[in-house]
Amino acid sequence: MSPSLGALRRISRDRPAPRVAGERCDMCAQPVPEPHGHVVHLEGRALMCACRPCYLLFSGDNDQRYRAVPDRYLRFADVSADGPAFDALDIPVGLAFLFHNSVQDRLVAFYPGPAGATESELPLGAWQGVLAAHPGLATLRPDVEALLVRRTTPGSAHSGSCHLVPIDVCYELVGTLRQGWRGFDGGTEARAALAAFFATVEERSVDG
Repeated sequence: MSPSLGALRRISRDRPAPRVAGERCDMCAQPVPEPHGHVVHLEGRALMCACRPCYLLFSGDNDQRYRAVPDRYLRFADVSADGPAFDALDIPVGLAFLFHNSVQDRLVAFYPGPAGATESELPLGAWQGVLAAHPGLATLRPDVEALLVRRTTPGSAHSGSCHLVPIDVCYELVGTLRQGWRGFDGGTEARAALAAFFATVEERSVDG
């Protein structure tokens, strides 16, 4: 048992059971406010709600089973998501998020859509080509941060962009689009939600 997990179990055992309804920490069952942090269960690929003490227990990179999701947003203004390096990744849609799965030791991509998120393995050689063209992207932390890529598509009103964001934000986007998607192209509600989402990402981002 890791020291951090042992400490977590002691905290859970010593605290009284929560008496209020609402969101609770998935690790110790204590009530958590909104907003609150998240912890990734690496092997199960599960996103867990966490109270502040549990979140801080796993804020480092030493634990092999749990890792706290950092609150970091970066923009890469000099990275063209429409450039040849990203062409080599063969991303079939205009919106995707990429992250490194440390358990499987590979890069994966997810494409948000009406059915949720479709997963795809990315060719390692192509990703190395992206890093060679844009070395700043190597700052991406495995499992807990994602590279959010938005490419220019025919008829779109936006230009390509590339941001580093917390992984929980990406899954929040997946849920929002799935709930609001209408018709073939998503409809007015999904497009408005997507525009609001990227406006928030840009507002929170600093230059990478």
